[in-house]
Amino acid sequence: MKSTRNNVNTPQKRHLKTKPVLIVLSILLIGNLLWFIAWLVPNENVKKSKAEEVASVAGKVITKEQWMAEMESMYGKEVLFNMVNANVMEAAAKKNKIEVIDQEIDLQLALMRSSQEGTDSSLQSFDGEAMRKQIRSRLILEKVLTKDIEIKEDAIQSFYDNNKNLYNIPNSYRTSVIYVASEKEAKDVQKELKNGSSFEGLARERSKDASSASLGGDIGYVSEGTESVDAAIASALPNVTVGKWSEPIALKDGQFAIVQVASTFKGESFTFPDVKEHIRRELALDQLPQSVTQEAFWQEFDAEWFYSEK
Repeated sequence: MKSTRNNVNTPQKRHLKTKPVLIVLSILLIGNLLWFIAWLVPNENVKKSKAEEVASVAGKVITKEQWMAEMESMYGKEVLFNMVNANVMEAAAKKNKIEVIDQEIDLQLALMRSSQEGTDSSLQSFDGEAMRKQIRSRLILEKVLTKDIEIKEDAIQSFYDNNKNLYNIPNSYRTSVIYVASEKEAKDVQKELKNGSSFEGLARERSKDASSASLGGDIGYVSEGTESVDAAIASALPNVTVGKWSEPIALKDGQFAIVQVASTFKGESFTFPDVKEHIRRELALDQLPQSVTQEAFWQEFDAEWFYSEK
């Protein structure tokens, strides 16, 4: 892998290193299934002879066993794969005496929120425990790979001085949007919401934007300056009460939008001591000749794969 940060003394604006983040996001949805699959495992005290019904269609029952089998066929291999990787990384952390503290995970989450662009379904459970576990595993991997790489203090300081904007995280809002063609349609949507319709359901049914509509209107985290979202939406968010929706918002393309805020995250400015280790690790990763994944450590920690295709 070619280094992209060797000349750190040259003043320039830099973007966050996104490769580790994208890897984390790409496996997030699978990771979130870990607890779900565990929850689905039948209690030993439940009589096997009694199939638990979870749904029915036209009188035809779908049992919990059938549901679990379908889940296993769709996600079983990926879930097991990520469980093995997580355990391998924990073994690597113990062997190399590596620690990952909550503040490091919090920093990574803040940076990911601020760098998010566009609608991304992998952010649906962005701050869940599964995401934190995935970030932890990734941080362990990065620390193992870079523990013996020396980065000079002045190089780290130079990067920080030239990229302070990356570490000034603005307020962000977990946002859902319903896009409609006219103000009248927007008011009709408002009326349906007041009458008890769910925002998610209306977004799927009425929003003109197919990508966000498929996610119930969810467009992830939005803050001032988010390029992928109309500026009028970003400007309206601070005035929307969490759990409520906005007045119709006129967009520059002639459409209108109704937005809902699920949660807010207060912005934060990170000082040099806060991000020093993060920057050191990023610069060190760029000195590696190639990308390395968790699977490279399987042999070292005797990880075995017994999964068989059905």
